Amino acid sequence: MGLYDRYLALRLRSSDADLPGTVAVIVTERDLLEADAYETLEACFEWAFEFGADRVVVYVSVLDTEVVDTIRRELADVDAPRALAVRGPDDDEQADAPIQIGIGLGGKHEFAAAVQSLAEEVDAGELAPEDIDEAAIEGELVFPVQPDLVIKTGAERLSDFMIWQSVYSELYFTDVNWRDFRRRDYLRALRDYQKRQRRFGR
Repeated sequence: MGLYDRYLALRLRSSDADLPGTVAVIVTERDLLEADAYETLEACFEWAFEFGADRVVVYVSVLDTEVVDTIRRELADVDAPRALAVRGPDDDEQADAPIQIGIGLGGKHEFAAAVQSLAEEVDAGELAPEDIDEAAIEGELVFPVQPDLVIKTGAERLSDFMIWQSVYSELYFTDVNWRDFRRRDYLRALRDYQKRQRRFGR
């Protein structure tokens, strides 16, 4: 660890400002094709828990559904410091774990699938329309969590992901690509988070 990394870590630990409890990272299938992509992911898990995270959520956006099974197998084999759950776009069963990885086709697809599932329950007489609320919708999402901090590498966009979940999240964009994402880049995201005043839509 370099001198600058140690400086950032010291500033984070000495600050009275909160650190994020739930951190989300958005990557693409293209990111995971880069050399050492999975090693970077493993390191990111370590950094997150080292600096106070209770949960890490990773969203992997895919354009080609044919690659989902392959990516899922590779992600399930990563060396994680806590229990890990991987969920594909067509999985019905939710899994709760400190590390949650969702593979999907984007936020619009996820939200449309949630609405369709609730509509089917209404049609079957299992759910009354007036009982559909935010909690009901969240229960149908890939991972119904609301991250404190969302990190997106490589571009200033969410890649159509976490549309519902990130509405009150702090968003951090860096032009550093995933293949080059280092500990100091993660610590910079945390420092930026500490400097913000969260308003939660107010």
